Amino acid sequence: MSLPPPSASAKLSAPIDLPLVRRRFGQPQRVAESDFLRREVSARMQERLALVKIAPREVLDAGCGEGADLPVLQKRYPEAQVIGLDGAYGMLAKAADHQRGAQTAMNRLFGSINKWLGSGPHAAGPELACADFASLPLAANALDLVWSNLALHWHPQPDRVFAEWRRVLRVEGLLMFSCFGPDTLREVRSAFEQIDLAPHTLPFVDMHDFGDMLVNAGFSTPVMDMETITVTYETPQRLLEDVRAWGGNPLESRRRSMMSRSQYQRLLAAFEAMRKPDGKIPLTFEVVYGHAFRPVPKTTAAGESIIRFERPPR
Repeated sequence: MSLPPPSASAKLSAPIDLPLVRRRFGQPQRVAESDFLRREVSARMQERLALVKIAPREVLDAGCGEGADLPVLQKRYPEAQVIGLDGAYGMLAKAADHQRGAQTAMNRLFGSINKWLGSGPHAAGPELACADFASLPLAANALDLVWSNLALHWHPQPDRVFAEWRRVLRVEGLLMFSCFGPDTLREVRSAFEQIDLAPHTLPFVDMHDFGDMLVNAGFSTPVMDMETITVTYETPQRLLEDVRAWGGNPLESRRRSMMSRSQYQRLLAAFEAMRKPDGKIPLTFEVVYGHAFRPVPKTTAAGESIIRFERPPR
C-alpha cells in the first residue's frame, strides 16, 4: 500500500524512503541477525503490559515482522482476535509460514488443531494484513489494543500514525509501543563523521516529542520512558553487518556513492578507537517505551460538550 499524501499538518520525522524500508524488511534473511534485540525489547514490553488490566477483544500487532509476538499476544489474550500487520509483504509471508508450521506441528502432536487453539472463533490463529501504519485497512473503533515493537521509527510521519492508531482504537483502548530514540547508533554517526558529513543513520525522534504527538493525536495521559541497551562486538565489520540487518540507512538524503578504500580504512579505525578496556566495541540503542489510552470523548462530533453524571452511591 502506498503512503497517502500528507496533510498540511503532517510532520516528517525524517526524509525516510519508505519503499526502500519495505524492500529491505521484505527480505527476512537480511534482518534475521538483528532479531535478538527485538525479542529482548518485546519481553520488556510484555512485563509492562502485564501491569495493565485489560481484556481486549481485538488486538493489532503493528509491525509484526515474522510474527514472533503474535503467539505471545494470543496466549496472553486467548479470547481475543489477534491481527498481525506489516508494510513488508516478505515478512508477512514468513509469518504465515511460521503460523502454518506451528499448526501442523500441533496437529501431529494432538491429532487436531482445536486441541491446541480451542474450537472457538479464533482457532485458526492470528490474521495477517499488509498495509501502511498511517492508513490501516480497519474500521474506526475496531480494536482494544495496538501493540508495536521497534517499528514506529521506520515511518516518516509518526504524528499521522498516532492519529490513525487512535482512530481504530475503541474508547479506553490501549496503545503500547517501543521504538529507537536519538542516542541509538551514536557510535555509527561518530565513526562516519571521519568520512563525510552525509547522514548515515536516522535522526530518531526524542521521547518527549512522541509524548507531544500522542497528546495532539487525542490520546490521554501518555506515559513515556526510556532505557539504554549496549551491544558489544569483537570487530567493526560484525558491528556494521548488524547495523545493516537493523535496516541500515533508509534516508532519501543518504550517500549513494561507494566509499573509497582509504575512507573505509578510516571508518574501521574510528571504530577501533572506541574499544573499551574489555576489548569490545560498543553499539548503543536508546529504547523508548510509550503507552496511552484513547479517552472518553468530552465533546460530540458537532462540538457540543458532553457532561456525565455519576449515580451517587447508596
